[in-house]
Amino acid sequence: MTRRSCAIYATGILCAHLLIVGIALVVAQVFQTMIYNRLKKELTLTEASRVFESWKNPPPPVYMEYYFFNVTNPEVFLAGGKAAVTQIGPYTYREYRPRENVTFLENGTKVYALNPKSFVFVPEKSRGNPEVDILRTVNIPAVAVMNELNSYSFLLRTFVSMWMNSIGVEIFMTRTVHEVLWGFKDPLLSKIHAMKPEVDEMFGLMWKKNGTDEGEFVFLTGERDYMEYGRIDTWNGLTEMSWWSSNQSNMINGTDGSVFHPLLSRKELLYIFAADLCRSIHLAYVEDVEVKGIPAYRFAPPHDVLQSPKENPTNAGFCVPAGDCLGTGVLKVSVCREGAPIVVSFPHFYQADAMYINAVEGLSPNKEEHETYLDLNPTTGVPIRACKRAQLNIILNRPALFPLDSDLPQTATIDDDSATQMRTLLLIVTLVSNFPLLIVGMGAILLVVFVLLVCRSRQKKNEVKRIDFTEAFHSFTTAKDDTAYTQVSDKPEVEPSENNHTNQPMRNGSYIAMSPVEAQKC
Repeated sequence: MTRRSCAIYATGILCAHLLIVGIALVVAQVFQTMIYNRLKKELTLTEASRVFESWKNPPPPVYMEYYFFNVTNPEVFLAGGKAAVTQIGPYTYREYRPRENVTFLENGTKVYALNPKSFVFVPEKSRGNPEVDILRTVNIPAVAVMNELNSYSFLLRTFVSMWMNSIGVEIFMTRTVHEVLWGFKDPLLSKIHAMKPEVDEMFGLMWKKNGTDEGEFVFLTGERDYMEYGRIDTWNGLTEMSWWSSNQSNMINGTDGSVFHPLLSRKELLYIFAADLCRSIHLAYVEDVEVKGIPAYRFAPPHDVLQSPKENPTNAGFCVPAGDCLGTGVLKVSVCREGAPIVVSFPHFYQADAMYINAVEGLSPNKEEHETYLDLNPTTGVPIRACKRAQLNIILNRPALFPLDSDLPQTATIDDDSATQMRTLLLIVTLVSNFPLLIVGMGAILLVVFVLLVCRSRQKKNEVKRIDFTEAFHSFTTAKDDTAYTQVSDKPEVEPSENNHTNQPMRNGSYIAMSPVEAQKC
């Protein structure tokens, strides 16, 4: 057997083995299952220290950007006209949210943690100085006091209203942005505090929220089921809430939005419990995106999350008391917060009823600036980019809702170091999970090489046979042309006689044989 034949047979055998093994691995999904099982195991808070540290101290920087609506025509509004507002900001603060008092429970299947948040002003990302910029907005403490008197008699409400007017309390107030945001000593609350010490004389949208937490959380670690990774088990010792009017609305579903289970699907709904909204919301897949070279699925709250019960009956449980419902795009959260009748919506009443948008001049809702979304890597479930946007509003007799904070976006994007680590991890996962396909590809290439070698070998054999036949035929033809007749007898040839008039030589008539000799003329 020649070397060429050995090479052909070896190529064929290797090709067959690669194809058989590769196809078997693809069908059995051995490597994919191995990778997925490894991810399921490592993406639990008890198994992977790196994942645990990332969960305990989130590396991506989180920024809170505060915008405010400044009322430009309070006199017109008080005279019965439509209020006009202009948006100012952003005033940006870096948010730090480490998890503290972390304690594992029930053999590592659950983990207890507090999540205090602190804020530091970032001037280079802000437009304006919050301690200098003046804001004219609704006098929230006054509205809160009047709201508390709704359950009292008409005479008492009238008396308190007259008393408030006598001490100079108005429906609008003028304060610095810092005071409205982080707190100031309010004259009305100070007088009430003198009579009722339990009433705080300080007021601010973020008063007592810098350095405090949103409650005690117990999370599932995913030790038993990777699909439960990061899911909230209890909040402040509760497995469900009690202030909404239906069991479904009172459910605590999903994670806190910082982590999700690995191996996400485009078809699933993701649930988040938002303590500041006092409810759970769901997010649906929107599109595929890429952040710093990392593939991600974008999830966002669909339109039905804040639809009115007329359009989405499942939202009837968020009407408190039952039947007292607002329109589409808003949620009354004062049921779980003491004080003013606060309503939450998306910025500029994005996805809300037109009656809210048209009640105030200066609003311009749009998806690009006012949509809440999460960009999650589908393999690991890690948030790559997040943008939570909300707007605080207060209920007045006219208009139905008055916007306060026009936008409270909470943004976070994965940092460069974490992005590099994520890309490396995903590259390894991709290579390993697609290794069977690489084997099949190599087998296919060798199959093509094997076919070419076989065809080339057969072609050469046919050429050799053709050359041998041609040479044989050519040799036979040459021999025939070069043959002459010679005498085989040892008798001398008879000399021609003089009487012989012909010039032909005389032959002895003996046996004649053909023998190739040098050509002679007859």
